[in-house]
Amino acid sequence: MAEIKNYTLNFGPQHPAAHGVLRLILEMDGEVIERADPHIGLLHRGTEKLAESKPFNQSIGYMDRLDYVSMMCNEHAYVMAIEKLLGITPPLRAQYIRVLFDEMTRILNHLMWLGAHGLDIGAMTIFLYCFREREDLMDCYEAVSGARMHATYYRPGGVYRDLPARMPLYQASKWHSQKEVDAKNANRQGSLLDFIEDFVQRFPACVDEYETLLTDNRIWKQRTVGIGVITPERALQLGFTGPMLRGSGIEWDLRRKQPYEVYDQLAFEIPIGKEGDCYDRYLVRVEEMRQSANIMQQCIDWLRVNPGPVITDNAKVAPPHRADMKDDMEALIHHFKLFTEGYCVPEGEVYAAVEHPKGEFGVYLVSDGANKPYRVKIRAPGFPHLAAMDEMAKGHMLADVVAIIGTMDIVFGEIDR
Repeated sequence: MAEIKNYTLNFGPQHPAAHGVLRLILEMDGEVIERADPHIGLLHRGTEKLAESKPFNQSIGYMDRLDYVSMMCNEHAYVMAIEKLLGITPPLRAQYIRVLFDEMTRILNHLMWLGAHGLDIGAMTIFLYCFREREDLMDCYEAVSGARMHATYYRPGGVYRDLPARMPLYQASKWHSQKEVDAKNANRQGSLLDFIEDFVQRFPACVDEYETLLTDNRIWKQRTVGIGVITPERALQLGFTGPMLRGSGIEWDLRRKQPYEVYDQLAFEIPIGKEGDCYDRYLVRVEEMRQSANIMQQCIDWLRVNPGPVITDNAKVAPPHRADMKDDMEALIHHFKLFTEGYCVPEGEVYAAVEHPKGEFGVYLVSDGANKPYRVKIRAPGFPHLAAMDEMAKGHMLADVVAIIGTMDIVFGEIDR
């Protein structure tokens, strides 16, 4: 019988399942993990320092690029922190639009996670299914902001603009016949709200398809049940938030426990797990997608019957209307000064957090009264989860490391910020 050897193994940083530039140093006894040491800092992009060198309103775009799968949720925490320092409240319609897009972003994130997690541990089809639905939601991002990913749609005091009254249409080309284009445009004949409502109505059936593929699949359960178990007590001690915490059975969700925007006026459930393993965290995220669709429907119903402004009328932070700039030089100068110099924010310190798809995403801002932050500190949800890698992987096989990284839903833009 061959003797079992001890190995020290590099997992990553260019590993396809590393979800960014993660380098894990694994100490192994044969194929069993004895120790897992995550080495981070390979991406480090200095977002916090970059944000300290620019006016407050010029760093919103940096937030999109932290967790580049949950773009608008990152923006949300940052603009909420600025609003707290300025003492301004966005109009009610803007708050509903923010919640609508936060939940759309949650679905976008969970679809990316589910597709990638499935691919990591051997399920190919789910990846293709998830990207089919993501495409529609990316079109919604593009419709409001002009960008499919890095939207910079949220602004201090509200959002960039109201929801468009027309959804962009596909055009016939040499690659697509008029018949194909007409079929693609069938649900794009109305406004953006009509398009989102059409998505929300058919999305639960799509989630049923994902569950048919995975939930009772014998191979999926063998790869996830009993893997990476974290008890409720340990999850709290390790600083877990989001689905990682709720998967262990703790019902903690900032949307319910520390409500912001209009979440306290909406009805939704907080799914929790029992075992604290990879499988439970999968079930929690799948149910969260259903709950997000329900919240989106409530927002759509309210937005249909409640028109109004979508950004504050405080001229200190809100740009003048385009029409005013055409014949008013003062408005034009104000526009240029606002986007080049920004605005001075009162002295103080503030922390604002949102229930990001991955957990608690918080922004700590310190202002010294200037037009740029004195200090920006970002509380990224993935960072404490990754710190638990050693504890979660110990005693498992090498193949289980991939399932554990996947269940954390980490994105290195926010970890190596």
